[in-house]
Amino acid sequence: MEPIRVGLVADPAAPTEIARRLTDLRPPDGSGHWDITVVSEPFTIGSEDVGAAVGRLQDRAREHDWDLVVGLTELPLHDHEGRHLLVETDPEQRTAVLSLPALGGLRMQARTRRAVRSLISSMSDPHPMDQHHVALPQRRGRWRLLVGMVLANRPWLLVPGLKSALVAALATGAVATVNSTVWLLADSMSWWRLVVATIASIALVVGWLVIDGELWDRPDDDSPQARERSRLYNGSTLLTLTVGVLICYTALYVVNLAWAYFILDPDVMGGYLKNPTGHADLFVLAWFVASAATVGGGLGSGLESDEAIRAAAYSKREQDRRDRLDRNSDQSTT
Repeated sequence: MEPIRVGLVADPAAPTEIARRLTDLRPPDGSGHWDITVVSEPFTIGSEDVGAAVGRLQDRAREHDWDLVVGLTELPLHDHEGRHLLVETDPEQRTAVLSLPALGGLRMQARTRRAVRSLISSMSDPHPMDQHHVALPQRRGRWRLLVGMVLANRPWLLVPGLKSALVAALATGAVATVNSTVWLLADSMSWWRLVVATIASIALVVGWLVIDGELWDRPDDDSPQARERSRLYNGSTLLTLTVGVLICYTALYVVNLAWAYFILDPDVMGGYLKNPTGHADLFVLAWFVASAATVGGGLGSGLESDEAIRAAAYSKREQDRRDRLDRNSDQSTT
């Protein structure tokens, strides 16, 4: 029996990494063989109907002489009614598009493997599938999609992009920790004011990242689909940046706490404050210093628009996707 030639067309970065781990897929019943080829290139943009993506995949299938093709995209998909989709298929042309964020983000490799195996098995069947698309639940689906988009952004990769701000904040915190005025301020702070200071410092840095990197997405038009797409993009960008900055904040707190334990004597602090202090008070001091240093060091240093930070915005990646699609279109016409 001749092997079934399968094309996996994946968006660059994370979708391509996932696709390259699927080349060993085999039919569920163990019969036959799938010859899987991975191509890394953008094939859709969020402002287009999903049918345009299906059309590009069919063109790729004809170029490479594939029997069937599956596209893996990092973008949310939607139908004509505005519902978010997990899968869109064209059974007759043996073409399918899978939205990876719609899988929810957790155990992405395993979920993608199951979904792609199911799609290939269904499209390999001589009898076409009846179902052309799979829509997400109306309410829970949006949150699932948003979580998937945030995890697809891999917010932990923002830390290298924040390195200059983090170094400046560490230096600011090291100096502030041995400042007696800072001791007085930390001692006077109640827990709720410390919480507010933490939230405010993180929000300021996130806001500055959005402004400095021009990461805020605006709708292309006044249609409900465009506004919903912008809300999803902006929501995922804000959550991604918040998680990345929170990771940096936590690292800053741990380093400040270790520095305070190494350099400070609670008895000396207590004598200056005229109030008995112990090692537990150093936790409060490190907490206050982390918030102050995040604002003073982070914003004062000038945050660079690192590529990792810009990649946290779906709108920036979509602009790159459009540019590459335009270049590919120009090359095909020449």
